[in-house]
Amino acid sequence: MKLHHIALCIPDIAPVVKWCVKTRNIDTVYQDQTWTLLDTENISTVLVLPSKHLPNGVFKSLEAEEYGDFTTHSDGTESVCVQDPFGNTVEFLKPAAVRALP
Repeated sequence: MKLHHIALCIPDIAPVVKWCVKTRNIDTVYQDQTWTLLDTENISTVLVLPSKHLPNGVFKSLEAEEYGDFTTHSDGTESVCVQDPFGNTVEFLKPAAVRALP
């Protein structure tokens, strides 16, 4: 298992992406109206509307299927989210999705 990205909730996607690209020289890998995937040197970051997803850590995992039923996202990737015993949301990417994302 390897950390793939972190997801942070923001109130509006477009202005934050514009700021990240302009002031921090961060590349946009994917963007729609509800979320975006940003690529930095050492980790990817997802910015998402709070009504669409919880903030979380996302791991690449060959055992992702063991955690529950997959949700298909707008970019075609699939994952499953679980709550750890401490109230944190942890997401596991399906192996095919691991190959599709940077």
